Amino acid sequence: MGLLLLLVSLAGFAYAVVLAVKGLVRTLGSVRRSGTVQLLRALAVVAASGAVVAYAYGLGQVGLDAMDADSGGADSAPPWPCRGVGMEKAREVDDYRVGFVPLRFMCHRRSGTVYTTSTVSAWVNPAAAVFGTAAAGLAVGARALAERSARRTAGDAVAAEKV
Repeated sequence: MGLLLLLVSLAGFAYAVVLAVKGLVRTLGSVRRSGTVQLLRALAVVAASGAVVAYAYGLGQVGLDAMDADSGGADSAPPWPCRGVGMEKAREVDDYRVGFVPLRFMCHRRSGTVYTTSTVSAWVNPAAAVFGTAAAGLAVGARALAERSARRTAGDAVAAEKV
């Protein structure tokens, strides 16, 4: 599972670079043409690239810990990522899980309880949420503005026919 998470993380970074370049090119083009709708759409793409980068970074961290946990061999139990809370608590760990929303690495204890490690940097989940929300808000705003200007244009055309 760890290797798969790392591969998805790398793909996420590549996709984020494509989104960022696309968004920045569109942003520069819309600033020159002074199109508000195009500018909002371009900024939405840039914000989406920020969300993808943050999530891919956290996914890479979780993937590395999953690879450590799956390594096997001598001194592999309890899993290394679960040892950060102390060996007394870690000795009870019988499995691990990966949470994707929010991103986290969880250690499952024999008693049925689960605790989360500090694998994922503290800024990753909030950054992904803020950038994702900003991207969605900008996209919705661009769509609303485009529909509003389309209605205005249609209203102007009807008014021109009446004259």
